[in-house]
Amino acid sequence: MTLQTSRLTRLVRGTALCALFVSLTLGAAERPSVEQLFAVQTVKVTRVKSAPSQTNYGYVKAEDDRIYDVVPRFGGYVEALYADTRYAYVKRGEALAKIYSPEVLQAKEDYLNALRYDAKRPNKAMVQSARSKLRLLGVSKREIDRIAKTRKVSEFTTLYAPVSGWLFEKRINQGSAFKTGALLFRVVNLDKVWVEAKLYQKQLPRLATLTRFSFRAVGVDGNFSAQKRLLIPDIDAKAATATLRLEAANPEGRLLPGMYVTLLASPEARDYLTLPRTAVIRKNGTWYAFIVGEYEGEYEPVEIGVEPLDRHRYRVLSGLSEGDEVVDNALFMMDSDAQINGLY
Repeated sequence: MTLQTSRLTRLVRGTALCALFVSLTLGAAERPSVEQLFAVQTVKVTRVKSAPSQTNYGYVKAEDDRIYDVVPRFGGYVEALYADTRYAYVKRGEALAKIYSPEVLQAKEDYLNALRYDAKRPNKAMVQSARSKLRLLGVSKREIDRIAKTRKVSEFTTLYAPVSGWLFEKRINQGSAFKTGALLFRVVNLDKVWVEAKLYQKQLPRLATLTRFSFRAVGVDGNFSAQKRLLIPDIDAKAATATLRLEAANPEGRLLPGMYVTLLASPEARDYLTLPRTAVIRKNGTWYAFIVGEYEGEYEPVEIGVEPLDRHRYRVLSGLSEGDEVVDNALFMMDSDAQINGLY
């Protein structure tokens, strides 16, 4: 036993004798035992399988490739507006508006005339050219086929929803006029959404090891899983954060753009040497644990390397091995004696 360790042991025993003297002067009902005051609990360095997670925060966002603009390639007038409410839900192929367009009407009549001429003097090229013009103007295939079948032309043209989703934009009203290329509707499909989370720069080196992502949205019950898609190559200089984009399924439509989320990210589980946080003390920027000595009541401070594993445990990087036994409580007493004896 070293001289310094002997001093530490004597302090523990001397303090215990003082406590015993105090206990003798107390009434029986107030008398604590020496074991209650100075029983030193120990814990062993253990190896556990764990996947420590990190927490980040972000927002739900609509995917860019699920945003559809309804922009006619012709000018015209709104004869009847079916999708008349912003944020209404529409299904793919559902009629949005009935339009009168002189340009489209002329193209329809040209197609009908080409069909009639072809019936008398076959000219497939002329028919195909007239049909292609209607298609390029954005007239639906169902309407073009109807002309070919019925040999009749309607003066009105119907605009249909290109996809199922929500009308985030509606820029026409009953009787409105619009020009070629004007945005009339914007339909946003939310069957899948992005989650864009903010990561601090110091977290970026660990990003490659993170394989499992889940998140919770404020006001929505349950956890959602997500898949990593893109680390946006642009750092916010003021906040020193990067943006990680993930994709999440949203078949029930419970996740809405703008929702605030808490993201948990973790790697595949692996083995770690661990100690509870109660068994570690920090002095002057260095971490220590008190290892159990050869003799009873003998404890020695050992410099160790640790890093947080979770809220309750440290990962042991150096200084201790699996199975080593260290003090798990009374660190304040050990620390005081170690300083008195100049052990650190």
